[in-house]
Amino acid sequence: MKLGVKAAHPNTPSRRRKELSKNLVAYSFILPNLLGFAIFTLVPMVFSLGLALMNWDGANQVSWVGLQNFKDLLHDSTFKISLENTLWYVGGTVPLTMICSLGLAVLLNQPIRGRNLFRTIYFFPYVASLVAVAVVWNMLFFPSAGPVNEFLRALGVANPPRWSASVDWAMPTVIMASIWRNMGYYMIIYLAALQGIPPILYEAAAIDGANAWQKFRYVTVPMLTPATFFISIMLTITSFKVFDLILVMTNGGPGRATNVLVMHTYNTAFRQFKFGYSSAIAMVLFALVMIITIVQFYMEKRWVEYSQV
Repeated sequence: MKLGVKAAHPNTPSRRRKELSKNLVAYSFILPNLLGFAIFTLVPMVFSLGLALMNWDGANQVSWVGLQNFKDLLHDSTFKISLENTLWYVGGTVPLTMICSLGLAVLLNQPIRGRNLFRTIYFFPYVASLVAVAVVWNMLFFPSAGPVNEFLRALGVANPPRWSASVDWAMPTVIMASIWRNMGYYMIIYLAALQGIPPILYEAAAIDGANAWQKFRYVTVPMLTPATFFISIMLTITSFKVFDLILVMTNGGPGRATNVLVMHTYNTAFRQFKFGYSSAIAMVLFALVMIITIVQFYMEKRWVEYSQV
């Protein structure tokens, strides 16, 4: 028996117009951010890539040099020192910040009195002015009359470190300041991930006789994998781009002890006016971050596969 009314075809003009209207609304929300990305990020990246193959001082005519800028990097001692300092900063900042953030998150996820106040206190440095944070840290670690060295002298340390004024201690001082400033932000991310873990998993582990450490190792850590992966990516990219904290605290010194790649790029471009050469340094930094990010994606995939076995 045939029905008198036919069902509307899924590709009728009215349906297509409705889908087109939905798509236009969606694109209208995406377009401002896409334009901003294209104008302020994509176009400068493409221009910087082309400029890395040229020689330009900002005043005279641009000249083509090919890969000469990249060849010059191999003989640039400041570039090598900056690369080593950058890797040192990243290697010290990323794991220690993650450990401190996770520790704070686990502690402040417990039902302790005043935990909301403590969460706010630890998060506050992240929203505070970075210049103010850097200046306060320099005052705290001032070699001759800073509170930290005065405390060390009171404990009997005759010659306390000179901290940011010392070649050996400048980078550790910057790393400590960076960890203190950023750990509150990543603590919030870990807190959100911890609160998303089903309590039934801990109950099942307790029934199986797991102690607190075993619950943390076999329940908490695997369930935090997505948050840990996100934090490691964001921290790595942010650490490779560090500039403002070092500029205020040490200005790349003493000597070249804290001169990182972004600082070297800035000095080469805006103090020596070698824009092509500085673009080559920036491209090396971009390639380095991209390679490390790809490796992190691969390791995260392997970790997920391993945890599901």
